[in-house]
Amino acid sequence: MAVADKIENAPAERKANPVKSFITGGFGGICNVLSGHPLDTIKVRLQTMPRPPPGEKPMYTGTFDCAAKTIRQEGVRGLYRGMSAPLTGVAPIFAMCFAGYAVGKRLQQRGEDAKLTYSQIFVAGSFSGLFSTFIMAPGERIKVLLQTQGTGPNGEKKYTGMIDCAKKLYKEGGLRSVFKGSCATMLRDLPANGLYFLVYEYIQDVAKAQSKTGEINTASTIFAGGAAGMAYWILGMPADVLKSRLQSAPEGTYKHGVRSVFKDLIVKDGPLALYRGVTPIMIRAFPANAACFFGIELANKFFNYFTPNF
Repeated sequence: MAVADKIENAPAERKANPVKSFITGGFGGICNVLSGHPLDTIKVRLQTMPRPPPGEKPMYTGTFDCAAKTIRQEGVRGLYRGMSAPLTGVAPIFAMCFAGYAVGKRLQQRGEDAKLTYSQIFVAGSFSGLFSTFIMAPGERIKVLLQTQGTGPNGEKKYTGMIDCAKKLYKEGGLRSVFKGSCATMLRDLPANGLYFLVYEYIQDVAKAQSKTGEINTASTIFAGGAAGMAYWILGMPADVLKSRLQSAPEGTYKHGVRSVFKDLIVKDGPLALYRGVTPIMIRAFPANAACFFGIELANKFFNYFTPNF
């Protein structure tokens, strides 16, 4: 039987459980951050570095130059700057994301064991972006500011940490300042999350169809998770660049939000700037998301063993 036929005739999965997905997603998110934050820092610094004057070299010539300068000037700890924000928020962010995915699946499943089509999986994945944006946007706003402070010519460091940054943002502009970049975050996550879950589920379905036992294994989980992470960033990178620039810019720089960022970027730097920082994020995407899904599948096995009816 062909792989496509095996996928089509595969047994349906149990109806999605948002509570279980909330818990396992949180654990997977922690695995993601611990394995990928240094390259995320490099990505953000490449995206937000100031435009060099005519005839002068840019602050960073590429991924490895950025990493070398960061370590030389700030030590290895510089690569982990701003990690407190995503690490504190990542459990609820990924928990909400995977719970949202489960809710999106559950809303489309007509029966207890109904199997979703890949277009329905994409819709469910996009739905997860709505759930996670409200937590992710302020967390990423703080993370970007912490990652980029001290990189300018004067080396000024305005914030001492995550809490200090949040307090100062609220004092300067209220909740609107804290949630700056929410629309750009949603612009990134709705389509990218859809593709993220679609790629993961498809690769796992192919792995199940080719397996003698019909079960997924560690190798397929690592590959599917890594590939899903890369697919996410291929689609979501342009919106992420716009988000990083908007969130790191002083108040009033971009009067019309993400539209002003897009116009300024295209006119001054060209379309390729929408993929600035793609090298470190692609290097990071595979291992970080492989670790995320490995953590999630590990947590699922834990629940299936100790609470099979959960």
